[in-house]
Amino acid sequence: MRGRLRDKLSNALPYEELTKIYNSFDIIGDVAIFKVANDGANVTAVAKQIMAVHKNVKTVFIQAGPVRGDHRVRRLKLLAGEGKTCTRYKESGCVFAVDVEKCYFSPRLSLERARIARLVKSGEKVVNMFAGVGCFSVLIAKSVPQTKVYSIDINPTAFRYMEENVKINRVYGRVTPILGDSKDVINTQLQHKADRVLMPLPEKAFEYLSYAILALKPIGGWIHLYDFQHATANEDPTEKTKQRIAQKLDSCGLTYAFGFSRVVRSTGPNWYQTVLDIQVNQAPSKF
Repeated sequence: MRGRLRDKLSNALPYEELTKIYNSFDIIGDVAIFKVANDGANVTAVAKQIMAVHKNVKTVFIQAGPVRGDHRVRRLKLLAGEGKTCTRYKESGCVFAVDVEKCYFSPRLSLERARIARLVKSGEKVVNMFAGVGCFSVLIAKSVPQTKVYSIDINPTAFRYMEENVKINRVYGRVTPILGDSKDVINTQLQHKADRVLMPLPEKAFEYLSYAILALKPIGGWIHLYDFQHATANEDPTEKTKQRIAQKLDSCGLTYAFGFSRVVRSTGPNWYQTVLDIQVNQAPSKF
């Protein structure tokens, strides 16, 4: 869940204080997380207002640093409430257990998770290269029971929660959690297995694109790639992603077509997260 934080605080803080706060925050289960644009912000007042408006919130954190490292963890500072980092989050008929400090999780991808699940066809094999706690994977398996999802993540804590989420949502046998670096897992276990590959990690997607192609069946398939792009007012972030990916695919000698694309969200001044659906018509046997 997201909220317009400045609107909720307009009667509690003066205007100069409001400008120091990012205008959106996340509610994950009974945990709220927000960021500030300036160290001088009255974060205590923010935390109290969130808990006053959202009665289900038991803990409020401020994100004290960016998401870092291969495990995609972030430093959180407790501002109010119980101080627990483990919670359960509901989305599209699924329940996800997550530790918001030790695993990356974003409710802001809920529309993308639902969109991808609608695209998956019965009988498909899907490789999720950056699965986290398994949200994309579990939702696909719940939505399309006659499918198989290989769900990979390098973070051991995320992997354990992924296993738990498979049990919670009763998708045994449909989602296979795999601990490891997706490029190594594909090389050793999943070459030419997939009808569809998910790459929901913008920081790594371009670097790992060759392995996504390697995971596709010889007849090809779909890749859903998420990217970060810097774009000025006169530039289209999705077009910049297409140009970047086209150069890579052309260098591999592939026949492909671009499908749906959009800006998923803004991540900072002139920075955007994009998604691009790529249909590869024939995957090479190796690179």
